[in-house]
Amino acid sequence: MGSPLYRRIAQQIREEIESGQWREGESIPTELHLSEQFGASRVTVRQAIKLLVEEGLLEKVQGSGTYVKEQKIEHNIFELISFTEEMRSLNKEPVNKVLDFQLLEPNDHVKRMLNLQVEKKVFYVRRQRLVDDIPYVVEDTYLPVDLFPNLSYGIMTGSKYDYIEHELGKKIKDSFQEVIPVLPDEDIAEALTVDGGTPVLKIRSYSVLEDGTVFEYSENHFKSDEYKFTLRASRP
Repeated sequence: MGSPLYRRIAQQIREEIESGQWREGESIPTELHLSEQFGASRVTVRQAIKLLVEEGLLEKVQGSGTYVKEQKIEHNIFELISFTEEMRSLNKEPVNKVLDFQLLEPNDHVKRMLNLQVEKKVFYVRRQRLVDDIPYVVEDTYLPVDLFPNLSYGIMTGSKYDYIEHELGKKIKDSFQEVIPVLPDEDIAEALTVDGGTPVLKIRSYSVLEDGTVFEYSENHFKSDEYKFTLRASRP
């Protein structure tokens, strides 16, 4: 016995989404159009659409209609979680590729952001953050040597926050972030595999421990066709 008609229709719609005939972010055809296309009742079409909404391929927007859901990573800027934690919560296993790791004397801007005194050095680390071999983020991080004297290349191929909290026993409290769209430099564009004329999302942030110590300053470049930032604002 074959599968129900609504499941076969849902499968055909899946194939059209995967082939790009139904584009992400666009509204889907009307129930009437789909019932004529598939030779099925509108009730059956509605069942197929409901199934695809439940699977996360389509989304209903109240008062507007049903759309092909954008398959971007949604990052809530009010949640302080690491890239590794965020990807694992989505059942994805991230890879951190260290592109640069060096000990240096920071410039004046980085010194100000980290509240560093003169002649204090930092570790500078550039990481390419990948999921399924796709680069999502290029991260430049500056960490005070005084706080992390044993930081290593190997540690930075894993989760930085996991190292700080679980191996060093330091409690992370807050991150202060600024989000701006930019055109990437040539090396950033290459690491994200985007054209230099494609805007990316840049986040400049500094993070503090529970005792108020600033422990990192980072500049993250997010691939805008893989990532989107969301927030929820409540009216008082």
